[in-house]
Amino acid sequence: MKDHEEHTASTVIRASDAERDRIETQLKDHYAVGRLTLAELEDRVAAAYAARTREQLDVLVKDLPREADVPASHGHGIDSSLLIILLCVAPPAALVYWLMSQRTARRNRPRGPELAPTNPKDESAG
Repeated sequence: MKDHEEHTASTVIRASDAERDRIETQLKDHYAVGRLTLAELEDRVAAAYAARTREQLDVLVKDLPREADVPASHGHGIDSSLLIILLCVAPPAALVYWLMSQRTARRNRPRGPELAPTNPKDESAG
């Protein structure tokens, strides 16, 4: 049993297609915010799909911030792929999803100076 534990600890874990795809997505995100050049992105994505182990994949993103360290995007929070699937399968559900996304986007939108309350004293001073 001890031999089996030692063998397991020393074995290299093979990477899956889903893990390669996840690394590609991370690399594209880092390219989108300017951490990688196009040439670096292409080289690393090619290396990701050639990688056989998780360790080889980890090396490709080791010098980049982890996902938790990457600032959240200021998008409107709608997943277009999900919306398309819902439109095909259940149009009423797609409508509800879209409406909820719009409501969330409005709630999270920062208020500009045009929405700030005005002071009546400032208006009468001019």
